Amino acid sequence: MRSELFSADNLEKEHSQPGLRLQNSKLLKAELNGEFLARTGSMVAYQGQVTFEALGSGGLGKFLKQKLTGEGVPLMRIRGNGDVFLAENAADIHLIDLEPGDALSINGANVLAFDSTLNYDIRMVQGAGMFSSAGLFNCVFSGHGRIAVTTRGTPVVLNVDQPTYVDPQAAIAWSASLQTGFHKAEQFNLGTLLGRSTGERFTMSFAGQGFVIVQPSEEPPGGLVRVAEKKSGGGGSILGDLFDD
Repeated sequence: MRSELFSADNLEKEHSQPGLRLQNSKLLKAELNGEFLARTGSMVAYQGQVTFEALGSGGLGKFLKQKLTGEGVPLMRIRGNGDVFLAENAADIHLIDLEPGDALSINGANVLAFDSTLNYDIRMVQGAGMFSSAGLFNCVFSGHGRIAVTTRGTPVVLNVDQPTYVDPQAAIAWSASLQTGFHKAEQFNLGTLLGRSTGERFTMSFAGQGFVIVQPSEEPPGGLVRVAEKKSGGGGSILGDLFDD
């Protein structure tokens, strides 16, 4: 049988060490000898002796946070020996290696899989305020290990060495040490009253030392809770007090 489909580019890639690898730009391969965690429903194929266990958002504490905030990653624990392939609606996949002392804040909708050695929590996004419809909570990863994230298209990584502003729906991840805030980009004026809008009502601001990963797509955030649409009064500050470490 002959076909370009069977070219070397499409054949399964083999590695000598277990772990998360890219089979191609849209397919993640986990060479499994132990366990890792992945987004529920992301498995597209596997070989070997592998088991799957649903975890909700990863433990009772995180489950309760998810119920209150709408945030979190619906997770499954994957154990065994074999090869597991994962994908998320043909999105681009990128690998990030965290070292001890690193911390990365990620939109939960963009988390595909990560090593079980990493720590994971749901935290309030600093400076969001109750006026933002983009969301108040994000997933923060720290420790030592590898994480696979997805983007819609090829992203740009911005070095935050000057005031930086990003559409909240395009911000995928950023250094957890950065100071964040929300800036009202569009001013209320006669044009607004007449129904004219730039489409850029709010931007997310970043300051400090670090980086921001921005995708070329402005999709609804999904992983970020729209607390402003669900709560009123002081609800945001109450949740913030509850979840602050």
